[in-house]
Amino acid sequence: MTVIALLSVAPVREGSMAADVAKAVEALDDFDVSYETTPMGTTIEAGDVGTLFDAVEAAHEAVPGDRVSTFLKIDDKRTSDESAAEKVADVERELGREARRRTE
Repeated sequence: MTVIALLSVAPVREGSMAADVAKAVEALDDFDVSYETTPMGTTIEAGDVGTLFDAVEAAHEAVPGDRVSTFLKIDDKRTSDESAAEKVADVERELGREARRRTE
């Protein structure tokens, strides 16, 4: 089984949130998950939903402030071990090319 999720955690306030978001991402390192951070959120892969929820809770709690907003979208693939990378590869195969990626 593979659980794939999109997580976004941020304090509700004005100004740059990068340092606080980094705290949330860093909290994931304490768990048996893999992740990729993008401008819109962090994609997380875990072996089971319990591990995912523990990691998400730690990321949420790592962000300081009076108010924290957390968005979580879960794809709980209970009969498959397909990874997030494989899902992207499937789309690219249908496109007949690699998806366009942001360049610096």
